[in-house]
Amino acid sequence: MEDDEDVPTLSAETFAALQEFYAEQQKRQEILSKLEADNKLNENIIFEENWQLSQFWYDEATVQTLVRSVDKILPDGGKVALISCPTLFVPVKRQIGERAKVTLLEFDRRFEVHAPDFVYYDYNFPEKLPAGLEKTYDLVVADPPFLSDECISKTAQTIKLLAKEKIIVCTGAIMRNQVEKLLDLKLCQFQPRHRNNLANEFSCYANFDFDTVLQ
Repeated sequence: MEDDEDVPTLSAETFAALQEFYAEQQKRQEILSKLEADNKLNENIIFEENWQLSQFWYDEATVQTLVRSVDKILPDGGKVALISCPTLFVPVKRQIGERAKVTLLEFDRRFEVHAPDFVYYDYNFPEKLPAGLEKTYDLVVADPPFLSDECISKTAQTIKLLAKEKIIVCTGAIMRNQVEKLLDLKLCQFQPRHRNNLANEFSCYANFDFDTVLQ
């Protein structure tokens, strides 16, 4: 009889975590397969907000305002990177996808359904990006997921790596000093709003006259 003492075993907690991981992976693949079959990969898939990931979706007026601004700013053949603002992807893609490149950098793998324009992004590893993206984006729009010095500092590193010109950051008003110091952005009059009213006041910052673009 063989000795089983050296055979590794999983704890109940680890086994449950693995089961959850594979279940989520299977669910994502089922969604992707259904969308491919229905030819709906360019449609706006509305996932529920995941508050553990600090997800709070923009309201429709904010989405449309940002989409119009991206359309005005971006030249033909240009590129825009959307960092941690996944609900902007499809509306922006619909508006400018025929004439410009749109890339979504996002932690939530549910949005992998938008591949190949999806790049998995974890702000804890701000420089872990696919090769060839550095200084290639005419516009970077970012909404760091957490209102913390660490999150804005690391997201700022990524923004600097990607941006060759214009930057827009939507984040809490309490982050103003950090945004101005790290990225040399200025407060805009435009205020992004969310579907669920948040206790924290949100603001928009840019390194150009964003409010004039909106006129």
